[in-house]
Amino acid sequence: MDNSRKMTGPERQVFILDQLKKAETPISGRELANMTNVSRQIIVQDVSLLKAKKEPIIATSQGYVYMMEKKTDGMKQRTIVCRHKPEETLEELQAIVDCGAYVYDVRVEHPVYGDLTGILNITNRQEAEKFVRSLKMTNASLLLELTDGLHLHTIAATTEDKLDAACEELKTRGFIFE
Repeated sequence: MDNSRKMTGPERQVFILDQLKKAETPISGRELANMTNVSRQIIVQDVSLLKAKKEPIIATSQGYVYMMEKKTDGMKQRTIVCRHKPEETLEELQAIVDCGAYVYDVRVEHPVYGDLTGILNITNRQEAEKFVRSLKMTNASLLLELTDGLHLHTIAATTEDKLDAACEELKTRGFIFE
């Protein structure tokens, strides 16, 4: 970015879109704020304006992603129902990715709001650890805390065998709700 003059809101939004479209991994609001010399809150506002213009930007636990297509496109997918304590979240996520599956989202059914979904995009142990660290650092609640631990995940993998292995591992650990 050229630091000699301050970007206007529309210029910054074009810059944000360009960065997200080029990125191979999520970009955090803090990173975008540093790139544009504005606060993270300004980035949140810019992203909201872009979403209102129908730009397919998703806020994930790792940062913002421009969703031209879901990472799960072309992969085998399965929705699983799980139940566990909040402190078992890392174990659950790592059990899934250790079997070669990908955790696309988490979903709960709220009695007032209906389905609430959080996009996770967790593909490996490090991303699972980063997600849990982020929860602790921000003191944020997990969606499963709204439903006494009950939640759904969309998981994906290149083969049905990997999905079967992930489900079997979760069942062994007592995390699958039947």
